[in-house]
Amino acid sequence: QVQLVESGGGLVQAGGSLRLSCAASGLTFSSWGVGWFRQAPGKEREFVAGVTRISSMSYYGDSVKGRFTVSRDNAKNMVYLQMNGLKPEDTAIYYCAAGYRVRSDAERDYDYWGQGTQVTVSS
Repeated sequence: QVQLVESGGGLVQAGGSLRLSCAASGLTFSSWGVGWFRQAPGKEREFVAGVTRISSMSYYGDSVKGRFTVSRDNAKNMVYLQMNGLKPEDTAIYYCAAGYRVRSDAERDYDYWGQGTQVTVSS
């Protein structure tokens, strides 16, 4: 079955960096677009970044542009989210999601989701 497993979360001070990873299995990875979303306590889940399936074109939510970078390695079935200049408001559970041939910032366009990894940024 399809599995997405996030890793790399943790506690970091404001201004610091983290690199999240998303390992995919059970699907032809190069056919799937991948997105990163996050959900903070008491808030709705929001789009963070996405990367297309083959050309690896990346796109970002407004709140992370210029600070976060998404990339993928189709040979390893991996997607990464490099987060720099972290702020306390980046604290959330971060999820990766896969959508068939998708390029979208909408949750409804993604078919498979990971369990999430916690990112906490202290001030």
